[in-house]
Amino acid sequence: MATGMAIMGFGGGAFIASPLSVWLMRQFSTPTHIGVAETFIVLGLVYFCFMMVGAVIVRVPAADWLPEGYVPPRESTGLITTENVFVYDALKTPQFWLIWWVLCLNVTAGIGVLGQASAMSQEMFPGRVTAVAAAGFVGLMSLFNMGGRFFWASVSDFLGRKNTYFVFFALGTLLYALVPQTGAMGSVVLFVACYAVIFSMYGGGFATVPAYLRDMFGTRYVGAIHGLLLTAWSMAGIFGPVLVNYIREYNVTHGVAKAQAYNVTMYVMAVLLIVGFVCNAFIHAVDRRYHMKREAAQALGAAE
Repeated sequence: MATGMAIMGFGGGAFIASPLSVWLMRQFSTPTHIGVAETFIVLGLVYFCFMMVGAVIVRVPAADWLPEGYVPPRESTGLITTENVFVYDALKTPQFWLIWWVLCLNVTAGIGVLGQASAMSQEMFPGRVTAVAAAGFVGLMSLFNMGGRFFWASVSDFLGRKNTYFVFFALGTLLYALVPQTGAMGSVVLFVACYAVIFSMYGGGFATVPAYLRDMFGTRYVGAIHGLLLTAWSMAGIFGPVLVNYIREYNVTHGVAKAQAYNVTMYVMAVLLIVGFVCNAFIHAVDRRYHMKREAAQALGAAE
């Protein structure tokens, strides 16, 4: 839940930065200049101030600190370990790469349609969804993206990370396959409802994966391991938009009506989620040989 709250800020930042950027460019614009450079300078100064506040107030708690009344588990249970795995040893485990693909495929499906949400809603419902309504649709999806980060991360505290990703992939497959049918039915409400849940799970995947890594590899190096895992997001940022744009253009140039041009894309995304479901199914506890020895961990801690 705490991770979801933090990453929810990442998803909601666009609500502040986007209108603020537009307003700043309007203030700095002239008939021959749109004010982009000045806007970036102001935003950079604002971000610098906020980051400095964070750097001053955020502190690592004392090594022996525990919340009042909390009793830490003595032994590993299921996929939740009490041991730690060194950051570069984590790269040697199949679990890291399975989670890498789990995140990559989940994000590929979500980010692929994120950039096309406005155009997709207008082309699937021509004459019924205006440009203004499509912009409102994108804003609504951003809200579900942000809220999903908190909601699904909190749900994972009860379901477990692996089961939560099973929900993402199973429900996501169903919804992506259903989207083309909403267009055929002409149901804007059902279309919006499908995408609301899809984007909530897209955001939820981001918020849940740090806890997934903590469960698998321990707390000590989870930040560094998470940083390495985010390369999956980078690759998904290439795969998703390329797939959506290429398939759409191919269909349109071959005579497929724009209203149906996204159908194949949705089915491809559904197949990717099935692959992600299989990857998630293969994830199990990390082998003991990758766990840090107590003596080595203490020596490394002293050195740090």
